[in-house]
Amino acid sequence: MTDRQRIVVLGAGFAGLETAFLLRMRMRDQAELTVVSEREAFSFRPNTIYVPFGADPADLLVDLSKPFHRRKIAFVADRVADVDPGAHEVALAGGRKLDYDKLVVATGAAMRPEEIPGLEEHAATIWTAQSMLAVRERFQQVHDAAMRGEPARVLFLIPPNNKCAGPLYEIVMMLDTWLRRESAREGIEITWSTFEQSYIQAFGPRLHEVVAKEFEERGIDGHTNEVATEIAPGEARYADGTTRAFDHLIAFPPYVSAVRYGSLPSDDRGFIVTEAATRQVAGHPDIYAPGDAGDFPVKQAFLAFLQADTVAEHIAASAGLHDFENPFEPVSMCIMEMFDKATFAQVPLELTGDPARPVTVRPGADGDYKVGTGTIWRLGKKMLGTTVPMRFHAGEPFHAGLGWQMMEVGLKGMSAVLAD
Repeated sequence: MTDRQRIVVLGAGFAGLETAFLLRMRMRDQAELTVVSEREAFSFRPNTIYVPFGADPADLLVDLSKPFHRRKIAFVADRVADVDPGAHEVALAGGRKLDYDKLVVATGAAMRPEEIPGLEEHAATIWTAQSMLAVRERFQQVHDAAMRGEPARVLFLIPPNNKCAGPLYEIVMMLDTWLRRESAREGIEITWSTFEQSYIQAFGPRLHEVVAKEFEERGIDGHTNEVATEIAPGEARYADGTTRAFDHLIAFPPYVSAVRYGSLPSDDRGFIVTEAATRQVAGHPDIYAPGDAGDFPVKQAFLAFLQADTVAEHIAASAGLHDFENPFEPVSMCIMEMFDKATFAQVPLELTGDPARPVTVRPGADGDYKVGTGTIWRLGKKMLGTTVPMRFHAGEPFHAGLGWQMMEVGLKGMSAVLAD
């Protein structure tokens, strides 16, 4: 190695930026940092849930040019073509090659709607801010039909291999609240259909109970254990031979890795196989895969932050700056928006090894497993939506430093009083 470690970060999403900014904070001038992404901007994807209800997608973007310059992080606008672990080299689509001492692969996940025949053609899907504009158009059509006294059937669908269904749960309940406020709920049939064995399966029985209660009170017809296999015009078809009719279909497609790396160990969906505690790529100790690019089965922003923190601390420890004391512990934290209220959840997770139910709430979690619902949690949602972009715009990691410490104190205080 050189005196200054050459650290290349692939990707400028939650995991990539958190890793890069925390590395700069920990290693200061001992690291030569480079970030590779197709554009020098960060999109705060959790807030895309507001786009169908009028939010401007442009407001979700954070320009990274100034924070990269401020933190002396080199930026390369390009796509990754491949990685050569033996040569410690990254090949970019534009022909350039980058040498590294440590490599962080944080290129995230992508959607593959074509996995379910007909889904891409007949559904409005959620994922990017732009795709949410198509959802907005469908919701406006539903609204306008209701105002004319015409009925409409809206089907929300989670097919197999979706790795984080939470945002669609938010949107279905936000739709119900929005239609009621617009006096347009009457005559609108809202149905929920998911392959999961329980609602928000990854986050355990308490979230299932919350959703089941909300669905009942809101008149949403919810169904679990429904495996969609094909979408025809106006009809979803399932593995057991049943069908569901719809006028509008809103779906969250199956997940795959955004970039497939032939030289790195990966599962059948392209997610990179890692060591659980350090997020090091199996067999390649100088390469890390935090966030959605790695093989942790739940893809969620807060878990990406935790993995990125582990990676940055492990790299800093390998440089002799401190002992490594921050193994990845999957404790998810999320706030589920409903417009009229929100649900907070803190969920300690554990891997099961069962593909059908790959994670479970950690046995013995007791007081660490918290769930609470109320209007005040909408404030927590807004705090997160403001703080993360603000921190990244300043070139600071979210999950470290005084800003996070103050927010953590606030969330813990709220959860102690308002969550069980």
